[in-house]
Amino acid sequence: MHFALLGPLEVSRDGGRVGLGSAKQRLLLAALLRRPSETVPTAALTVALWGDDPPASAAANLRTYVRGLRTALGDGAPWDGVARTPGGYLLRVEPGQRDVDVFEEAAAGGRRALTLGDPARACEELDRALGLWRGAFLEGLPLSDALDRWAGRLEERRWNAEEDYAEALIAEDRCPEAVLRMRGLVEHRPLRQGAWLHLMLGLFRGGDVAGALEAHRRAREVLVRETGLEPGPELESLHRDILRQRPVPARATPAPVAPRPRQLPLVTAGFVGRDAALAALDSSLGSGSGGPGTAAITAVSGMAGVGKTALVLHWAHGVADRFPDGQLHVNLRGYDEEGPLPAADALRGFIEALGVPQARIPSGTEARTGLFRSLLASRRVLVVLDNARDSAHARPLLPGAGESVVVVTSRERMHGLVTTEGARPLTLDVLTEQESTGLLVRRLGGRIAAEPAAAAEIVAATGRLPLALAVVAARVADHPSFSLQVFAAELRPAGALLNALEDGDARRILSWSALALTDGAARLFRLLGLHPGPDLTLDAAAALAGAPEPAVRPLLRELTRLHLLTEHSPGRYLFHDLLRAYAADLVRTSEPPAARGDALERLYDHFLHRAHAAAVLVQPQWPAVTPVPRLPANSGEHVRDADTALAWFAAEHQVLLRTVAQAERHGFEAYSWQLAWALTAYLAPHGLWQDQRVVQETALAAAERAGDPAGQAMACRLLARAESRLGDLGAAESRLRRSLDLYARLGDATGQAQTLHNYVELCYMDGRLAEALRHGDDALRLYRLSGNRDGEARTLNAIGWLHAAEGDYERAIESCSQALARQRHAGDRNGQAATLDSLGFAYHHLARHDRAVTSYEEAVVLFRASADRYHEAETLVRLGETLLATGDTRRAEDVWRRAAVIFDALGGPEADSVRERLALVREP
Repeated sequence: MHFALLGPLEVSRDGGRVGLGSAKQRLLLAALLRRPSETVPTAALTVALWGDDPPASAAANLRTYVRGLRTALGDGAPWDGVARTPGGYLLRVEPGQRDVDVFEEAAAGGRRALTLGDPARACEELDRALGLWRGAFLEGLPLSDALDRWAGRLEERRWNAEEDYAEALIAEDRCPEAVLRMRGLVEHRPLRQGAWLHLMLGLFRGGDVAGALEAHRRAREVLVRETGLEPGPELESLHRDILRQRPVPARATPAPVAPRPRQLPLVTAGFVGRDAALAALDSSLGSGSGGPGTAAITAVSGMAGVGKTALVLHWAHGVADRFPDGQLHVNLRGYDEEGPLPAADALRGFIEALGVPQARIPSGTEARTGLFRSLLASRRVLVVLDNARDSAHARPLLPGAGESVVVVTSRERMHGLVTTEGARPLTLDVLTEQESTGLLVRRLGGRIAAEPAAAAEIVAATGRLPLALAVVAARVADHPSFSLQVFAAELRPAGALLNALEDGDARRILSWSALALTDGAARLFRLLGLHPGPDLTLDAAAALAGAPEPAVRPLLRELTRLHLLTEHSPGRYLFHDLLRAYAADLVRTSEPPAARGDALERLYDHFLHRAHAAAVLVQPQWPAVTPVPRLPANSGEHVRDADTALAWFAAEHQVLLRTVAQAERHGFEAYSWQLAWALTAYLAPHGLWQDQRVVQETALAAAERAGDPAGQAMACRLLARAESRLGDLGAAESRLRRSLDLYARLGDATGQAQTLHNYVELCYMDGRLAEALRHGDDALRLYRLSGNRDGEARTLNAIGWLHAAEGDYERAIESCSQALARQRHAGDRNGQAATLDSLGFAYHHLARHDRAVTSYEEAVVLFRASADRYHEAETLVRLGETLLATGDTRRAEDVWRRAAVIFDALGGPEADSVRERLALVREP
């Protein structure tokens, strides 16, 4: 099945054309294809077919069209590729079945080749991409607003690809072809300065100087007539070069410097032996697993604690110089009690390390896998996938073509990777007696030679398991005056240890480890099994133990000395996953349920009150929830300013996500949804909308289970914000309506106003400006009713921005000026900054440039003072536009450079567009 949308909508099956039936059926298919393999809500499909005024029979008619579409696609029999799902319908689409996806891939490949200085390859890819277009997108169909916006985005990408193709053609000295294509483009899109630029360049490099100058005259004429603006600096620079007969390059973009990640953790001290295994890993350096040009994969398997990670990291550090493009490492936590690290999350970390900003990383696992493989296709990188659950867990993280090398470790034998991907299996057994003794010698020195019999007994009792040997060696080292025979005697009662090794029961391997601990450390070790992970801090350990931090610090040192914990970064402790499972088992069997519940409550209380205090510092303008009263034992220090609050959130981000889920699971519902509210203060400003959606879904479930309408209303509102930012406007709107209903029942005017404020944003994103203004007016009324002056001011600013978006700049200034007066009186720095930005926008469009510059500059200062770097950069971009309009090119360049630096630091895609602006104003 192939779906063609780049022109009239067509479907082919096995090369034959499929009749799609009525226009409504074709519109239905188009709406489903807009979100392939995702549930499209019934409401969205209804709007696509009938707009905002559906007939009373819409639901029944929709079912009829769905049946008709299934029959058409199934060649007379119902096709199961269209499925009914809760809340809507889903069309299953495989990769490459939509011509849109093929176009996007080829256009991106062409752009990438152009960037890398390979115009010949760029021509091939872009010719393939543009050859898919058969006319206007979904030509002939009456498109809904959502489909029309999709069409607009794709048409824009089409013209961008045309301009890229022209640049590649000119670089290949195929100037007549480039000129022909650009003449057609400026005929249809006369305001595209990039098209005029490539037309002039193609004519000039092809020898038609007069034609190039005439193209500039026509470009200037149409731009001045249609926009009132002169051509941009790049067009003018090329014009001057042509007049002066200067040589002009083909303008192929130079290749950027690719990041070289260095993610390998530190190696384990005292590594010995494993010569055969190291030689096997060395052999992977010379050839690919599946043939020439494919990544070599080695699957290292063995029981828990056998030293897989130590082996691989020791080897990886030794061969790191063989991988000039870097080394990637991830602990997949395949046997973590809280569940394995999802492949999508691991891919996000890898892709970020390879230089892709977070905002450009796709959300789905499959899409991230494709991007990851594209990034590695021309690089030689060592990829270490540690602690995979099984073959399926590791598979999305494998490179495709290229010269990279992958090493996967797992307790599973990874037969799937061996069979399907051609991975080389490497099974790791326990150490030999000689290697085991060598390990003890490395750690204990001459004491081993002095008591060889006791040393041999220790080796035998531990089953030559590296982890067990390391723990014993640490305990022996801690008591330098004790005879080795004392420790050998300690291990004799654990005579079942070898049987446990033979049975593969890893937890029993560690059953003796509590004997090496003091009573306090043993209890702490057990309680740490309740921590959600992935790592922990001293204050969290103290909360679990119900003890002051000074008393807990030496216990953590004891656990660290005995290798039961690792201080993987200063002040942050990590469990080996085997040890985490053992601690969790101990706490279940050794601590009474009441004691476990008390420890969990102390931990959740610790996180909630620190997160709540941090959220109020980071977002002081937000109406705060009233948290569960603090437990008397919770006397820890809170962060004291916004900077340290942000740093705390960044460090505890993953822990807090897990804690929200764990608290809901264990029945601490209020802690769950209130902690989710606090975490939003970090997630939302950083654009972590996927995490925000997950955490608020959990919060909503917790509040529903507790029968807490206030919690439900809050979670629905915050979940809606995440869904709208992720493009699911239909689901977001449903959540907002429910939140409004709940707040109305509670008589909470502020909650209703907050929700309506969010509704304003959703309607603005959906292009429904009139409705957005209505919701803004309602929010304003409710804020005034509840006496919330901050909310009133912020809504006045939102209303002003909407007036500006409609082109009513005088009304925008009036509304924003009222907002600013209130915010200055209240000392709301962030609110003032946002309102000044809106005022600057309105003044700019009224050509009152001095007022615009003043407003923007004050907004920048206030955004910086309130640690809102993202909006500071956005305002700098707009300030640069105003400065450019006044002719102050030097200052415009300066503020744009500052904006690009901030966007780069935040990892957003906006930095590229800022650099494009800079390129347009720079002189050659």
